[in-house]
Amino acid sequence: MNKIYLWGFIVTAAMLGFTYVSVLGTKGGLNGDIVNLLTIAAAAALVLITVFVVIKYVRQMQTDTADGELVGESWDDIGEYKNPIPTGWAILFLLTMVWGMWYYTLGYPVQSYSQIGEYNEDVAAHNKKFEAKYASITGDRLVEMGESVFLAECKICHGLTADGIDGTASNLNVRIEAKVVKHAIINGSNNMLMGSESPMPDRNGIFNANTDSLISDSEIDLVSEFVANGMTGAGADVFAGACASCHGADGKGMEYVAPNIATYDESLIVNVLSHGKKGVIGSMPKFGRLNHKQKEAAAAYVISLSKE
Repeated sequence: MNKIYLWGFIVTAAMLGFTYVSVLGTKGGLNGDIVNLLTIAAAAALVLITVFVVIKYVRQMQTDTADGELVGESWDDIGEYKNPIPTGWAILFLLTMVWGMWYYTLGYPVQSYSQIGEYNEDVAAHNKKFEAKYASITGDRLVEMGESVFLAECKICHGLTADGIDGTASNLNVRIEAKVVKHAIINGSNNMLMGSESPMPDRNGIFNANTDSLISDSEIDLVSEFVANGMTGAGADVFAGACASCHGADGKGMEYVAPNIATYDESLIVNVLSHGKKGVIGSMPKFGRLNHKQKEAAAAYVISLSKE
């Protein structure tokens, strides 16, 4: 007997034996369930078909000789025969394409049921009920809700006291730090802090009207400290000449132009939670899983921290 047939017999016996021990040999067996019977039959058929196909092609490799016409090109002196596409393969390939088009249009259209779709619908329904139930919450109760949201979603990066854990995230106890302002001036910013694209130019696009020139390194340092110190101290003239035209004379921003950099406000925080933010520290992800009321509550809590 050829060794390949012997090995085929051994492998088949071993796999069928393993199947018997794993299922039929256990207490209870198949329990007369037709599904179990069909599953075992399918497993046995797969074993037999696999072994048969392997033996067939191994024997073919052992006995077949190469013949036919070579194509003109070669790769590393390795030629390729002008073999026609196998008819069976070509038919299966075309049938697979036809089946795929049928499946994604008629067999299982995009709007058909899916577990993910059901989950999203359930979440949307829950959020609608949640917002309706808590729509009237304001004041201290909203801050309390925001603290719960913060502890569940934000403390992992910003820390329990919202201090940013030694610079790994923004310190939410203050509106903005000097390094954040400096990074935005030097590199520009395209965060959706106003709910839509509102890019801020980098230093090459910031003109100081007082000096009639582009903002300088020393002016960047001064205005960064000025904004970080709550719009007080040295650098007020630089802010007035280079920044006030967009952020307003008081730094509280201008609608559709620039965000509030003097104090936190609800729309700013809600937009950060909705769209995420990139800055000197890194990237903050968006929190799509929070509904609008939860974002509003988180904003109320963060605003309350800077007032303490």
